[in-house]
Amino acid sequence: MAGCAHSGETDATRPIPGDITVALAGNPNTGKSSIFNSLTGSSQHVGNWPGKTVSRAYGSFDHGQTTVQIVDLPGTYSLNASSPEEMIARDYLISGQPDAVAIVVDASNLERNLYLAVQILEIGVPSLVVLNMVDVVESQGTKVDVDALSERLGVTVVPTVARKRQGLDVLRGALIDVASLEPAS
Repeated sequence: MAGCAHSGETDATRPIPGDITVALAGNPNTGKSSIFNSLTGSSQHVGNWPGKTVSRAYGSFDHGQTTVQIVDLPGTYSLNASSPEEMIARDYLISGQPDAVAIVVDASNLERNLYLAVQILEIGVPSLVVLNMVDVVESQGTKVDVDALSERLGVTVVPTVARKRQGLDVLRGALIDVASLEPAS
């Protein structure tokens, strides 16, 4: 199936209709698949190694009267793609298909994760940052100033602990809010 390999889709990962489409993007091992599973009720296999997600996965959730389609993209460190899974993520992000992007970052490794986040923000698609694994940072005796990070990046930052399902209700509403924004020009 040459068409499926090129697009990163398989029969099990075809898009589902939704009122809005949100892409989950981020470095490998930031918890994207855990957030995807928690938001959509899916059971996408979660693993802690680069290249675990090598195609797009689709799921959805309803929030009020809105159906949100979530597209879990393969992890990438940059939009300068060097592997097939990175190309899948980059091509989808610049395609204009998502109404918004949720950029998942590991709160305990902000410097590395924010490189990709800034690249995605420069595309101009409405975005927010999902500050995942805030419990890890807090267990180290530090805290991320969410308001200051939000102000510096110019987007909403939602703290979460995906594996404990913390912050996901706030995230659901924030995804709908950001998807209703007009893209930057």
